[in-house]
Amino acid sequence: MDFKTLCNIIKYAFKFIGNWRTAHRLKTYMTIQEWFEKRKEAQIQRRQMESRVDTEDFAADLWTKCVHCEAQITKKELEENMMVCPLCDYHFRINARERIQQLFDKDSFEELFKEIKPTDPLNFVDTVSYADRLEKAHAKTGLDEAVITGIAEIEGHKVATAVMDFDFMGGSMGSVVGEKVTRIIEEAIKRRLPVLAITSSGGARMQESALSLMQMAKTSCAVSRLDEAGLLYINLLTEPTFGGITASFGMLGDIIIAEQGARIGFAGRRVIEQTIRQKLPADFQTAEYLLKYGQVDLVSKRADLRKNLASILAMHEV
Repeated sequence: MDFKTLCNIIKYAFKFIGNWRTAHRLKTYMTIQEWFEKRKEAQIQRRQMESRVDTEDFAADLWTKCVHCEAQITKKELEENMMVCPLCDYHFRINARERIQQLFDKDSFEELFKEIKPTDPLNFVDTVSYADRLEKAHAKTGLDEAVITGIAEIEGHKVATAVMDFDFMGGSMGSVVGEKVTRIIEEAIKRRLPVLAITSSGGARMQESALSLMQMAKTSCAVSRLDEAGLLYINLLTEPTFGGITASFGMLGDIIIAEQGARIGFAGRRVIEQTIRQKLPADFQTAEYLLKYGQVDLVSKRADLRKNLASILAMHEV
């Protein structure tokens, strides 16, 4: 091989490497639209995994596969066991209506502030308009917002409550959620009642931008006024509770209870690992992990929640 041929080979090799690196860089970055689409696809895959049923052998409307131990369980058996796997004790996520039915005395719940409904003040659009997302969330859950507020009783003990629903836009906190939580706390102060806040949320609602972030301050101020009035405030953290909820009214309780197995934190696990460049413990951000380090007062099984709450309310009655 002569010198000229060798030079040509080296020249074409560098050209190939340069083209490959350029192509690789182009694939590394994505547009905002592509980011939203990728995020949406990941959410769909996660939901499918959570609700996946082996339909080859079982009818999908009769059986559910546990996402933890992969056991096939009849839906009837699961419902009778309060949506807890009878084999591995995995606590399935439940909606606000189910939570109200499980925790409070029969027919004791009186809903308040139902008339407050969300709007689209910023005319926000990502892959879908915010108005369309609200309509879809309403059609899916039958709710107007991600929280239900009202007055109820637990074994005869009256309490003001806010119950969040993750099925409505990930339980995100917008203006209406913040307003309803604030109003139920103000109502509790008027009636001299303890407050029970049951959280299940991914955090603040990005479609409302700063208006959503303002709810963190507003709800925190309301909790402060409740404290000044000398009234009991209980937090019940359920799967999952993150972001602006844990940074505001979700972690300000006199007593903080976490449901067994619930994931609780501010930023997500993957974000933290990428930031600190370290692998986190397997149980990081679980209810049990938070109890170990003193961030919650009690971790309770779902079957014991009603009894535990009744005991706490009885102890604090004037």
